[in-house]
Amino acid sequence: MTDGVATVHSTRPLLRQRSFGALWWGQLISILGERFTYLALLGLLSIHTDHFRDSNSSLLLTLLANLMLLPVLLFSPFTGAWLDRVNLKRVMVVSDLLRAGLVAVIPLVYSATHLMAPVFVVVFLLFLCNVFFLPAKSALTPEIVPEDQLIAANALLSGAGIAATAIGALAGGWVVDHLGWSTALLINAVTYLVSVWSLALVRYRGRAAHAAMPALSVRGYLDEVGAGWAAVQRTPSVRLAMLVLAAVWVGGGFMHVAGNQHIQQRALIPGMERVGVLMTVLGLGAGLGTWWMNRHATRWPAHILLGSGLILASAMMAVFALARLFWVYAAVAFVIGICAAPVFVLSETLLQRGAVLEQRGRVFSARDFMMRLAFMFAVAAAGAVTRANGTSLALLSGAGLVLFAGLVTIGWEGVRDVNEGQSGRGV
Repeated sequence: MTDGVATVHSTRPLLRQRSFGALWWGQLISILGERFTYLALLGLLSIHTDHFRDSNSSLLLTLLANLMLLPVLLFSPFTGAWLDRVNLKRVMVVSDLLRAGLVAVIPLVYSATHLMAPVFVVVFLLFLCNVFFLPAKSALTPEIVPEDQLIAANALLSGAGIAATAIGALAGGWVVDHLGWSTALLINAVTYLVSVWSLALVRYRGRAAHAAMPALSVRGYLDEVGAGWAAVQRTPSVRLAMLVLAAVWVGGGFMHVAGNQHIQQRALIPGMERVGVLMTVLGLGAGLGTWWMNRHATRWPAHILLGSGLILASAMMAVFALARLFWVYAAVAFVIGICAAPVFVLSETLLQRGAVLEQRGRVFSARDFMMRLAFMFAVAAAGAVTRANGTSLALLSGAGLVLFAGLVTIGWEGVRDVNEGQSGRGV
């Protein structure tokens, strides 16, 4: 490796490459633990509000959701320029160390106060660490992976997230119910420490370009922030990736608000257990789609795969809006999972290739900001339409927005060669 750029021979399987293998295993275990934390926080809120019988339950749930989004919206537009100046591996290691300490301290904070306010402060700090960790991981990947294996690497990382989510959701729920929410948080603290150990094995020394950067000043820093946003606007592949990701987050926002209510109102046997089943089926579809992407993505232009996936997903949302049978909901969830796989795999690759080395941190921070903003817009719009016209029309509205994005993507120019140079050898 030279100056943080991978030089390992591209015929070697990715998971046998020390740096990528360490990153992959660390992410698998870390994301597994993160699902424990989400369920543990819900378990804590359930106990604090007498199993959501308290009149403040909805307010506390809303606050928890907003605290997960707020750090990104407040800081992501500005942190990317700093990430482009520092050692990305060090950022990830420090972030995971901080996250381990923060999740471990939540039980102590609640035990000492029996109040949610100080717990929410810790939760805010926990998700503030994500503002640095997530763009650093995305920016680091193309520096430790050969160019011709980048799509395969992103597919494997996406697959790790899917597998960890599926396993973590099932195991985390059992741990919270049988061993307690505090035990689930301590398990996540351990998984973060395992991730730290795994990340320490990544061979990465940073970039020589850092030495050529001018001394940091307030004016200069703001100029660098502006340059990052300008790169997002002028690069076709980056704009395309932002579009398709926003479409998925918008669709997810409509499904989160209108979809959950739709199931309860129209399924023959309503209940949260069925929502969990649909999430698992969605994950299985995403896993299958990710496997297919790893094997066959290089045969098709990126914009065709992305646009086709969005169009098919919009059709499935429309079916979901009109259906009443649970098996139809399950089939729709499975197909939507397959359709989402190209977005998460190829959009990551488009951003990594479209952004120059010195601006990747800024581009990925901009991605995180814009996707959370799209989700908040979708949640607000879906809530308004649902209250006025019902869940079916809200879901059809969301499907229309996703369809529009898919049609625009199909006709996109400037990224038809994104797969060139890919060997197809992933794992």
